[in-house]
Amino acid sequence: MHSKTTQRNKQIAMGRKKFNMDPKKGIQFLIENDLLQNSPEDVAQFLYKGEGLNKTVIGDYLGERDDFNIKVLQAFVELHEFADLNLVQALR
Repeated sequence: MHSKTTQRNKQIAMGRKKFNMDPKKGIQFLIENDLLQNSPEDVAQFLYKGEGLNKTVIGDYLGERDDFNIKVLQAFVELHEFADLNLVQALR
């Protein structure tokens, strides 16, 4: 069991590296290796956690204009809790 977890962690680290070089390829790698579901919500959660991800690249990915990326952006925004913040706090 231990080696399976180690292998999975290595694949996740590889997916993060790929994402930082080419976000679409990184996401595709993670989905193909069953590390991420092919859903806007799962991808948004991965980006929201952001462990080891370049924030500029996350922004580039979320700014893509295809339908899937737009859905990911919507899900990503929903993960942020803005309800009790004023506008200035929410933008920080």
